[in-house]
Amino acid sequence: MTYAINWDLESIFPGGSSSPQLQARLDKLNTQITSFTELVETWDIHQDAPTFNELTNVIATIDEISKGFSQTGSFINAIQSADVHDKKAGTLFGSLQQLSATFQNAYNTFMEKVSNLTDDEWTTLEASPLANQQGLLFNLAEVREKGKKLLSKPEEKIINQLSIDGFNAWSSHYDTIVVSIIIDYKGEKLSAGQAFNRMMGDNDASVRAELFELWEKTWAEKAPLFADTLNHLQGFRLANYELHNTTDFLETPLKYNRMQKETLDMMWQVITENKQLFIDFLTRKAQLFGKEKMEWQDQDAPIVLGDLEETRYTFDDAAEFIIENFAKFSPKMADFAQMAFEKSWIEAEDRPGKRPGGYCTGLAESQESRIFMTYGGSINEVATLAHELGHAYHSHVMWDLPGMSQDYAMNVAETASTFAELIVADATLKQAQSDLEKINLLDVKMQNAIAMFMNIHARFIFENNFHEARQSHVLSDEEITQLMLDAQKESYQDSLASYHPHFWASKLHFYIDDVPFYNFPYTFGYLFSLGIYAYAQQSEGNFEEDYIALLRDTASMTTEELAQKHLNVDLTEPDFWQNGINILKADIEEFMSLTEKYI
Repeated sequence: MTYAINWDLESIFPGGSSSPQLQARLDKLNTQITSFTELVETWDIHQDAPTFNELTNVIATIDEISKGFSQTGSFINAIQSADVHDKKAGTLFGSLQQLSATFQNAYNTFMEKVSNLTDDEWTTLEASPLANQQGLLFNLAEVREKGKKLLSKPEEKIINQLSIDGFNAWSSHYDTIVVSIIIDYKGEKLSAGQAFNRMMGDNDASVRAELFELWEKTWAEKAPLFADTLNHLQGFRLANYELHNTTDFLETPLKYNRMQKETLDMMWQVITENKQLFIDFLTRKAQLFGKEKMEWQDQDAPIVLGDLEETRYTFDDAAEFIIENFAKFSPKMADFAQMAFEKSWIEAEDRPGKRPGGYCTGLAESQESRIFMTYGGSINEVATLAHELGHAYHSHVMWDLPGMSQDYAMNVAETASTFAELIVADATLKQAQSDLEKINLLDVKMQNAIAMFMNIHARFIFENNFHEARQSHVLSDEEITQLMLDAQKESYQDSLASYHPHFWASKLHFYIDDVPFYNFPYTFGYLFSLGIYAYAQQSEGNFEEDYIALLRDTASMTTEELAQKHLNVDLTEPDFWQNGINILKADIEEFMSLTEKYI
């Protein structure tokens, strides 16, 4: 093999969870937070206003501490992901949460003082050298707005302290339960991640059906535990909203994503108006499996027609394919991907004991990333690998910006990743040697669209309805299961033969504490990337530099401003969203035409 299938963590902190260097960095972080607390407590922002020299110092200190959290937090999470049985990592994560709560108390003081700037002082800040740093004025304006919603210092301190064993603890508790999920399939003990990959991707429909039945049964058995976890996690979040006079539970996720509600509503409206396209696709795929309607577990299953076998890619093959096709759009992006492979930034081995799923995490101090996934050789996994490399590239082009101006939200975080995935999807289609191969590749490409427009829409509907109900009472696991089933039927317009009622228990995204509504940003990012991809194909100028400029702005303006500046589109109007779907419409029409003779 040319490239390693295990990531290099030793160069970050040697020794894993027992690393002395890791402990030393945590100790240093503790000292930095203590110093920052003293600094911000004694800081008189009104006295500082003529020059803002002290504000510059405060921001620099915040950057250093944030980098420390990024470096240690990403490392500890990586250790936990690679070995779910590493108990020491769980203990370290608890210590990090304690440090985070202490830092948040001091950061609240910072936000409060910035919010106390008079309008005249703010005008002075706008004209200061500090404001010339890319995005910083926009980020400070956000800080000023958030500071105005803070409660008293003692009240905020109590909330932060209680979050450790409340809000954060319930999120961590989910991981603890998931470790105990073992699927016994004909004597073979499968972890949740292994069972899911096989259930959704096995060539044999009977294997998929048997595993799905076991999968539903296994999560149902622990449903009361997951219901407790979800109720208390979101209950804490809603109580916190109420304390801060936030009555609309969508206000915080929209502000976090720097998005207007009009944009979100328009996106879902246009998607809903086009749902029949995707229902027709799913129904046709079901017919190719010899069924009238699509079964839940068959949505991502490979289509096997004639004697064509699914193309498999070794890890080295995948790496070379990704590098080669990234280069057609951006040589810098290709060079970056090659560096990530060469430096062993990717944990790809298929083995027991790993957490399910995949992600990319940044290490701000070393200005590196690490990618976690379980690679099995399918084109889907090649796409996932490209997706996560897109995330890493996004961070890579922003490392030189002020820390606050690197803090892009989740919706635009999916921009570079989905763009990278689209490059791979189209590249494989162009290389197809036959109609049968093209059918398979169109299916793989459309799986992403189905996930974004149907599955994630169901998650959004479910979470919206769950929050609404949770405002009045604690829900039983039966009630939650019914909400999930109703949401899936609404999103898929009752077009499936079977559904996944306990999806709410199996999906980590519902239990994440730091980002609320971990769903609609994916769909936004997907459609936004389609727009960028179309722009790239039509661009006659220097697309690479235009693309980097867009990525560098992702934490420095609202989503609507970003789209207007770099793509010249209005996200509150239907045209942009419809144009993205029209690209997919052409793919579906080709798929329908090619498969007509097989039903």
